Amino acid sequence: MNISLSINGIKHEADVEPRLLLVHFIRDLVGLTGTHIGCETSICGACTVFLDGKPVKSCTILAVQADGTEITTIEGLAKNGQFHPVQEGFWECHGLQCGFCTTGMIMAVCGLLQENPQPTEEQIRHGLEGNLCRCTGYQHIVDSVQYAANKLKTQSAKAD
Repeated sequence: MNISLSINGIKHEADVEPRLLLVHFIRDLVGLTGTHIGCETSICGACTVFLDGKPVKSCTILAVQADGTEITTIEGLAKNGQFHPVQEGFWECHGLQCGFCTTGMIMAVCGLLQENPQPTEEQIRHGLEGNLCRCTGYQHIVDSVQYAANKLKTQSAKAD
C-alpha cells in the first residue's frame, strides 16, 4: 500500500505492507533511530512520537494508519542546533542514564507540558506512568520536567 506522511517536516512516500508498524517505518525505512523499540506492546513508551501534535506509542500504530499525518520524532525537537527545553532539562538534571527510555520519555514530557505547562510533582509522575525507566528511579526525570517547565515559562514571559 502506498503511503505519504511528513516526518520532522520532510515528506516521505513508500509502498509498505499493511502490517508494518509506524515505529519500523520511522527506523527502518526513514532511518531515524532515535525512536526506540522496546516492548512492542505499548507498555514501555520508548517508541513515543508525536502524531499530528499528540504523543502516541508508535509500536501501536500501523504505518498505513499514519498516511497523511505529520510525525515528530526526537530528531525533530531541537531547532537550529539548540536543544528543546525538555532535552536541556534531561541533560542539566541528569534525567537519563543508559538512555534507552530517554527519547520516549522526552516526547511524553513534551506532550505533558503541552497539556499542563506547570505540573505538580504528582501530576508529572502520573503523566509519565506509560513510560518505563529501569535506571534512574524517576526523581531525576521529575527534576528534568520541572526544569523544562520553568524554562518554558521564562521563555513565554520573555516573548510576551
